[in-house]
Amino acid sequence: MLNVESETTTAAETLAAKIRSKEARVGIVGLGYVGLPLAVEFARAGFAVTGIDISAEKARRVNAGDSYVGDVPSTVLGPLVEAGKLRATSDFDAVAELDTINICVPTPLRKTKDPDMSFIVSSCEQVAPRMHSGMLVILESTTYPGTTEELVRPMLSRPDFDAGRDFFLCFSPERVDPGNSKFQTFNIPKVVGGCTPACTQMGSLFYSQALERVVPVSSTQVAEMVKLLENTFRMINIGLVNEMALMCGRMGINVWEVIDAAATKPFGFMPFYPGPGLGGHCIPIDPFYLSWKTKQAGIEARFIELAGYINGQMPHFVVEKVQSALNDAAKPVKGSRIHVMGVAYKRDIDDLRESPALDVVLLLERLGATVSYSDPYVPTVRLDGMSLSAVPEECAAEADCVVIITDHAAFDYAGLVARSRLIVDTRNALRGVGSDKIVRL
Repeated sequence: MLNVESETTTAAETLAAKIRSKEARVGIVGLGYVGLPLAVEFARAGFAVTGIDISAEKARRVNAGDSYVGDVPSTVLGPLVEAGKLRATSDFDAVAELDTINICVPTPLRKTKDPDMSFIVSSCEQVAPRMHSGMLVILESTTYPGTTEELVRPMLSRPDFDAGRDFFLCFSPERVDPGNSKFQTFNIPKVVGGCTPACTQMGSLFYSQALERVVPVSSTQVAEMVKLLENTFRMINIGLVNEMALMCGRMGINVWEVIDAAATKPFGFMPFYPGPGLGGHCIPIDPFYLSWKTKQAGIEARFIELAGYINGQMPHFVVEKVQSALNDAAKPVKGSRIHVMGVAYKRDIDDLRESPALDVVLLLERLGATVSYSDPYVPTVRLDGMSLSAVPEECAAEADCVVIITDHAAFDYAGLVARSRLIVDTRNALRGVGSDKIVRL
């Protein structure tokens, strides 16, 4: 029995009983990298799940058992659809028939680096008029501390209908790491904080039915800050090690050897690695939610701003490395053929969001280079009015310089070294390979 106030006991007990018996009808708004894996986990746990997405094409593919998310194989999705455990729609009228709603929509940054809440707002506008008493709503979209209380709660509430009394409202940060085969939605601990203790208890009960571990916290603000701390920690440490790479490069020191040696210390050090820049849907973006919010409180987030600047300069540093390497070979960048290995933001996935490879390609094109690329996960790239199609990695043999941006496991690195004239390796993919044709970050 949930320990809640007497006026909420009936609604709480009814929903709790449905959740425990797997009779609760689960809804997921947003069927992307976060929403679809979550929908699959609840369907696998025995719940009837309805996914809602404004993209009719995504809904069609889900209903056909055809996954477009790398971490959800069609062989897993298909049987759940066939068994009637998972369906998708672009019609928000489905909300009226549901008991729980997880909102998993994008929260990008505007060019001014302030949060774009439009997807959350539009989702709440659709959900609010279709809500009923006893419903559980959980926001999972990464955002600034205070969003759930200051934005979502007022949109879903009415004078006679409020969180903690008539419905349950929580925030639970998504922690998806695309392409991570060890930690996925099921076994990544799920932090959840509610607007009231009753909300937190209901959110915890809900997640515990499908996920391995639930971590309740005291408020939605704490839960919102958890995600920002996690990704700010990574962003700042990556910024530090990228700055270290810049310094080591100027002093002729192998930064990779430095990191490997430092990592032998059994306490007080955690290795991070430099690269061509930050990519993905979290680390380059999330810390700036915190920076934006703290500015409203009159606090400067200096570490975040500085790390963001350093990480943003890495594509330029990579291009400088290419220029220097070609110069040593008596070639200008202008007119040279440069082949990029990997354009996804990280290895073994197809996600291009915020990929530093896109910046590197644009910078090289503007310097007059002819750029081609290979990536087994990304067949085409469109940017700044141009379109590129992937070519076989053997085409690297025709290039004046090869740049390893994304170290996909599928690449034939031994063959790449054998056939290439010059290689700039930004990921240490050629670790242990000795050759004067390799220039390391």
